[in-house]
Amino acid sequence: MKIAVFSAQPYDRQFLDAANVAEGHELHYFEVALGPESIALAAGFEAVCIFVNDVADAGVLTALQAGGTGLVALRCTGFNNVDLAAASRLGLKVVRVVDYSPHSVAEHAVALLLAINRKTHRAYNRTRDSNFSLDGLMGFDLHGKTAAVLGTGKIGRVFARIMVGFGCKVIGHDPFPSKEFEALGGRYAARHEFATDADIISLHCPLTPENRHIVNARTLAGLKRGALLVNTSRGALVDTNAAIEALKSGQLGGLGLDVYEQEAGVFFRDLSSTIVTDDVLQRLISFPNVIVTGHQAFFTREAISTISETTLRSASEFAEKGALSNEIKAT
Repeated sequence: MKIAVFSAQPYDRQFLDAANVAEGHELHYFEVALGPESIALAAGFEAVCIFVNDVADAGVLTALQAGGTGLVALRCTGFNNVDLAAASRLGLKVVRVVDYSPHSVAEHAVALLLAINRKTHRAYNRTRDSNFSLDGLMGFDLHGKTAAVLGTGKIGRVFARIMVGFGCKVIGHDPFPSKEFEALGGRYAARHEFATDADIISLHCPLTPENRHIVNARTLAGLKRGALLVNTSRGALVDTNAAIEALKSGQLGGLGLDVYEQEAGVFFRDLSSTIVTDDVLQRLISFPNVIVTGHQAFFTREAISTISETTLRSASEFAEKGALSNEIKAT
């Protein structure tokens, strides 16, 4: 089966090629993202394999269907970049990777939390200049603090378990409560109150029209002053401009981001020799209590292996005209 792989990075080639030994597909790699400008590259391919910042709106899907594509395979869990209603109308099948490694994302969230709390990034830069002073590096003990987890699916529960291991109390918010989360000692709170007593807030939910900017000026104003916020889920869960204002006022004590609202065209690229024209992103990274990583929370050997194997297995199921284990449909 001919598959066009968009937004292909060197590691995608390595892991997909390894997984393809067992599946035998014909993979063609394109570094560019899928979108209106690159859609012609997909002509004649039975399937396209896309990532988080590829565009699969109604126009792109219509062009894919006209070019002979029948399957859109997301090599990720989130699917907010795909118009599922249009895909259904056009007869296109859409699959995703439902589960790869919740540990990879949860552990990265903890890494960001520890770094912004204990100012590891600042200490690293200081000591490289032989500056060993401790002024401005004070953090707080995680033990005894309250961690709010927005989204208590697999990743959120792993994060909560780690926080419990640190001696934190955990509270959560999720439209689908988890008995496993409660078994950890977690309790659920309403959306408008779940973060009011939290010292730490970590986001682990998918992006939907209903929860876009779920962390906004009102949410931030209701936080305990100096609370830390971590987002390893989707950038648009956080109103970035509101977060900047909260950082400036000191209401938000620190911010760890692995995702960003306007990351498309910036993340997954080396822009070190160019001028980054995104003023909001530049403002964010200017704060000493902000750490931004380039959507790397998923980036472990275990996770990429599972993602590659699951994606190509879904393509094989499509080629065999069998049931699609990881199909997603419009609701």
